[in-house]
Amino acid sequence: MTVAEPPVEIKPHAVWEDVLAIPTGAFLMSWGMYLLKAIGGITGGLAGVSFLTTYVTGWSLGVVYFLINVPFYWLAVRRIGWAFTLKTLIAVGLISVGVGLHPHFIDVSSLEPMYAAVFAGLAVGTGMIVLFRHGASAGGFGILAQYLQTSRGWRAGYVQLALDLCVIAASIALVDGWILVCSIVGGVLLNLVVAINHRPGRYFG
Repeated sequence: MTVAEPPVEIKPHAVWEDVLAIPTGAFLMSWGMYLLKAIGGITGGLAGVSFLTTYVTGWSLGVVYFLINVPFYWLAVRRIGWAFTLKTLIAVGLISVGVGLHPHFIDVSSLEPMYAAVFAGLAVGTGMIVLFRHGASAGGFGILAQYLQTSRGWRAGYVQLALDLCVIAASIALVDGWILVCSIVGGVLLNLVVAINHRPGRYFG
């Protein structure tokens, strides 16, 4: 005889939980981006586009990352809503500021590239999960990935991976060969973290 279990009561995150979680996710992402920048590495998404822009122009990574995300907020407002957009805007702002603040608190000039890339991939992937689960994203391709997962059921991690590969391919001429290999390993780990831990219907917070 099968015993029917009572339905699960879905409780959304409280505001105070979002207030704590969004800076946490942003910190993890900014830390990972800082490590990659320190080794001259690359990542996918608009963060990767920001890295390439910084390497070519010498502009601040945090400033470029914030500005390059601006057009994607239109998609976020139209397709996902104001709550998601505002949370994402805050997260992107905190990431942009964090990338610039980390050098004032820690010296990473002697990093081993593969270690840095692996750690960065895990940190950024975990940060993205935290943001996703609290109704935000890291902006850019993350907004697109989140929208496609919500509207089409496509896993955000796989969408992000496809877009990331395009960015990494464009970086071949600008990034040292071994650093590029390390960056690809970190990027694969990042997207595996997202794909495994962020599936439609699995998390109801």
